[in-house]
Amino acid sequence: MCYLCGMIDQATIQKIFDSADILEVVSDFVSLKKRGSNYLGLCPFHNEKTGSFTVSPAKGIYKCFGCGKGGNAVNFIMEHEQMSYVEALKYLANKYHIPIEEKELTDEQRREQTERESMLIVTAYANEYYQYQLWHTDEGRSVGLGYLRQRGISDEMIRAFGLGYNPEEWGAFTKAALEKGYKKEFLVKTGLSIENERGMFDRFRARVMFPVQDLAGKVIAFGGRTMTADKKTAKYLNSPESDIYHKSKTLYGIYLAKKSIIQQDRCILVEGYTDVISFHAKGVENVVASSGTSLTMEQIRMIRRLTPNVTIIYDGDAAGIKASLRGIDLVLEEGLNVRVLLLPDGEDPDSFARSHSREELADYIAKNESDFIHFKTRLLLKGAGDDPVERARLITDIVRSISKIPDEITRSVYVRETSRLMQVEERVLYTEIAKFRLQHTQETREPERPTVTVDPRGARGVTPCDLEEMMIIRYLLLFGKVPLFEEEVDGYTREVSVGEFIIRELSEDDLEMQNSLFRTIQMEYKQHAEVPDFDPGRYFITYPDVKVSTVVANIMSEPYELSKIWYKMDNLVETEEMKLTEILPKVLDNYKMRRIEMLSSEVDNRILEIQQGDPAELMDLLKRKNTLNKIRARLNERLGRTGVR
Repeated sequence: MCYLCGMIDQATIQKIFDSADILEVVSDFVSLKKRGSNYLGLCPFHNEKTGSFTVSPAKGIYKCFGCGKGGNAVNFIMEHEQMSYVEALKYLANKYHIPIEEKELTDEQRREQTERESMLIVTAYANEYYQYQLWHTDEGRSVGLGYLRQRGISDEMIRAFGLGYNPEEWGAFTKAALEKGYKKEFLVKTGLSIENERGMFDRFRARVMFPVQDLAGKVIAFGGRTMTADKKTAKYLNSPESDIYHKSKTLYGIYLAKKSIIQQDRCILVEGYTDVISFHAKGVENVVASSGTSLTMEQIRMIRRLTPNVTIIYDGDAAGIKASLRGIDLVLEEGLNVRVLLLPDGEDPDSFARSHSREELADYIAKNESDFIHFKTRLLLKGAGDDPVERARLITDIVRSISKIPDEITRSVYVRETSRLMQVEERVLYTEIAKFRLQHTQETREPERPTVTVDPRGARGVTPCDLEEMMIIRYLLLFGKVPLFEEEVDGYTREVSVGEFIIRELSEDDLEMQNSLFRTIQMEYKQHAEVPDFDPGRYFITYPDVKVSTVVANIMSEPYELSKIWYKMDNLVETEEMKLTEILPKVLDNYKMRRIEMLSSEVDNRILEIQQGDPAELMDLLKRKNTLNKIRARLNERLGRTGVR
């Protein structure tokens, strides 16, 4: 556990773990469907087209059987949002309205905070500064607020999207930030300030500010719309790429839209900031923007984690639409269902939404969106006319798009439709599709999934006993509190649990597990075993050390073949738990045998090394070897009786 955990007291940390519903937390980022007692979706940590990402509400864990990542709610936020442990705790505390009283950081702790955290702190301050300027200064109200209201953006939407204003003065924000104690280094790295030989000044001057949030709601960048009439000044200016902001991986409005996207099971994609805001103002909230850039694979995959259905809205600019068609091909390639909506000439999503009611907007989308084949055909046929060469080129273009669709059934539907629209035999279209798919086999083939085994460290081979130790830990976690047998002590009969039996057996032979993570679990279990309400699974799933909680989640979620021991007698199916008294001694004896073999091998090697050395040490080694042989013989006898070799 890192030193920063000391910032939040243990009682608050436990309250956060108790309150964090793994299903709710993951559902904020991934579209999940119920499968039995669990939920299934597409993994947000690797590219896949068939869902292998599972959430178990009962166990409080997630697990991907494709890439192997797993853990609890805190682990998920850390991994997905690239947060530290403390950041993830704060995120969940905020989500579940749990107050956190932090201790003051020491100078050393401040120095050790990550660069990313510092950059996020700076952008958060900038967001507050710009909003204050918009609402509470004369320049901000007259220029910035006046412009936004003139554009028809309500005060409610201005506040919802955190819009702000940066004054015209050359270094107003930079000066204020430095006076507040924010470091020049991070002002420059976030792109909020520019430094050259003349000094430092603001990147954004006399601009209405649009904060860009990530999926977790953190401000990572800004877009600024100029309020000056200078034709040499760019109308829109965006933050540069940084450690916290990658334009190709960001969608404007995704934080405010994600819940609605999941509920509506559809994402509407527009181009700009005001397009998103105007749609939200009319109650259509499942909308995001690519912010003027060509659609990227990373943006498409972000959408796909929330929904497989996308509607792309274009304005009437035909040249711009043709340039954007590549984006549709990328969406198809990722297996999404694409529909396209073309607005009337002279309209863009912003103006169209502002001039129509909520019902009119929703009705227009429903009646006028079409699948990409109809859209692309109508668009390109206008330029092709009756020219056979141009029509052939159009057919080839459409076939190339269809060839990118991974699902065979969907491809066949589009082939049938294209054949009807273009009056071309399906056989010809299939032949062309086969050619394209053959050319791009390496690009379009989904990589084979790795065979994922229960792996406590991410790679095998840390200790020779990992598999045996893993089995024992598994029994501690799953069956630790289950009664195993009864014994008499001082005339009284008492129950011995699985956990007590395991800890006792290991302690009697002074065996501490070799794998450091397993050893931590062994020792912690030993300390808490006598606590009446001690729940091993829950305790270690919420353990502060992320490595421990992750390995526990992996073990508890992995379909472990050795655990699937079923017996059928007289139509009675006995589960693994019902056979614990038979199975567990075998597991422990096999583990002890493994450790004896390791010790014996060490003694043999040492004997070979000192054959001509100290006679006293050699005699001591031979005695030790003899003792090990006796223990081995006793274990062999026990294992022989139980039929395990």
